[in-house]
Amino acid sequence: MTNFVDLRSDTVTRPTAGMREAIAGAVVGDDVLGDDPTVKELEARIAAILGKEAAVFMPSGIMANQTALALLPPATEVICEGAGHIYDWENGAPAFIAAVQLHPVATSDGLMHEDLVRPAIRAKSPYQVWTSAIELENTHNGAGGRILPLERMQAIRALADEHGLRIHLDGARLWHASEATGVPEKEFAACADTVMVALSKGLGCPVGSVLAGTAPDMLRARGIRRRLGGSMRQSGILAAAGLYALAHHRQRLGEDHRRARLFAELLSKVPGLRVIPPDTNIIMIDILVAGLDAPELVRRVGQRGVGIVSFTRTRVRAVTHLDVDDAGIETAAQAIEAAMLG
Repeated sequence: MTNFVDLRSDTVTRPTAGMREAIAGAVVGDDVLGDDPTVKELEARIAAILGKEAAVFMPSGIMANQTALALLPPATEVICEGAGHIYDWENGAPAFIAAVQLHPVATSDGLMHEDLVRPAIRAKSPYQVWTSAIELENTHNGAGGRILPLERMQAIRALADEHGLRIHLDGARLWHASEATGVPEKEFAACADTVMVALSKGLGCPVGSVLAGTAPDMLRARGIRRRLGGSMRQSGILAAAGLYALAHHRQRLGEDHRRARLFAELLSKVPGLRVIPPDTNIIMIDILVAGLDAPELVRRVGQRGVGIVSFTRTRVRAVTHLDVDDAGIETAAQAIEAAMLG
């Protein structure tokens, strides 16, 4: 559909003309042999942004998250938020790949708090699984792109240090948390031992995420990536897109936040809907009309040339990104309003 307004995710973006040019002109080598200069440049750039010693380019965020968990002692437990991506959307990978189990902690808003984490920690024992790490998510996808405040992360870091625990940060959309708060990414990242950031969410790249941490951890991560089949050859073609995005797309994320607020404002006037005010670029919309569920609303909206996704039976999600302008936001809001009428 030529004029389709796609708000299903910020992963649906197409490479811009400038990004395509960067991809076409990428200088490449064989990254498995360690001599792709563009990959090396991207990894060094991300490590510097996050304040870490080293970084590893990964095909996906799930692979990066699972690699971080695979650095932990097997048959241990990782505390995470109860609606976190690593718990709800990674297909049981922690048990299947990393040989750890997750201990989900329920929160009212998706935002972890040290007072909720503390009672979930299990000491080392010959009779029970013991806690090896805490996993945080910023921004929190399932909570609608909510930002985990730096102060909370620092308090959880202090708690982790008290108990000798590691912290992994799923920072797929950490760029958005930084843009919205003005807090540099490295300050959030300082609270974690390992950090994943996505290039294909928000930044508009076709593929890729990056895991960062200490040099010894990232050396081990390369081995885990290879065992998972994630080592790539001339991956500088993909890394070039990441470098372009860091230079040209990172500073425009505030536009997506503004459009998310505009979309929420427009939809708040539609009878039968309740819109969760967005922190960043994700808008959660609850359906209050009896007899209308999320899949049906998605179907109706799709017939009108707009893409959104079901998140629960009564909630849909929309995500702003660089491919949707103000006119697209208005079109999408009008389509949803019309779809609510049948």
